[in-house]
Amino acid sequence: MSTLNASTLKLSVLQQPLVWLDGEANLRHFDSLLATLTGRDLIVLPEMFTTGFAMQAPDSALPESRVIEWLQQWADKLDAMVGGSVALATDKGAVNRFLLVAPQGKVHFYDKRHLFRMAGEHHHYVAGDRREIVEWRGWRILPQVCYDLRFPIWSRNQQDYDLALYVANWPAPRSRHWQTLLTARAIENQAFVAGCNRVGEDAYGHQYSGDSLILNAQGEELARGAANEDAILNAELSLQQLQDYREAFPAWRDADSFTINH
Repeated sequence: MSTLNASTLKLSVLQQPLVWLDGEANLRHFDSLLATLTGRDLIVLPEMFTTGFAMQAPDSALPESRVIEWLQQWADKLDAMVGGSVALATDKGAVNRFLLVAPQGKVHFYDKRHLFRMAGEHHHYVAGDRREIVEWRGWRILPQVCYDLRFPIWSRNQQDYDLALYVANWPAPRSRHWQTLLTARAIENQAFVAGCNRVGEDAYGHQYSGDSLILNAQGEELARGAANEDAILNAELSLQQLQDYREAFPAWRDADSFTINH
């Protein structure tokens, strides 16, 4: 297991409603929120934060260049990494892409691996085939998107990350699943976990209760978004605390080895 320099990560999670298929309106809304933040290291927005979880989103989505330009503007202004997932039309087809943009132009991305077949997402989007680890200010970060949360092997910690991020449009009727699985991912992977879910109602009539969470490696809550309310969750994550816990309770040493077939 590698040893990293101890550091504190100041994390903000934006649990917010989304305007259906109106990218510029959503950017204006998040503009007003981001302008209130200072001294953060990482700021996370929900899944498909420019459109809502729409199967037709790529047809009317903002171009990737516009979204990256906007994220870059805020990353530079706040001196923080800023990210969330967006629906994009690409050369390989439509993707649900988690973008993470750091100050001074470093862009990272992860394409959602597990497409939500119950909504027909697999008929409209192309699944990603690469697991990504993003390094930022001494932290190793695993970006994941919504339905990925149900598949623990895909997010299994191979001693290669310290924080897993899940962005979502997770409907209210399955909120218990959302909260339970986030907690399980933190405990089994001995890592911090942050889940950023939207609130409000979409054009299909689906309700979203939020219930966003920031958890430590023992599944203890560091911050929680109240159900059905707009919220900004803030927490300070200690890498030293994480390393100390992993060494005091080294379950990771007994983990099974495995490979994933893409």
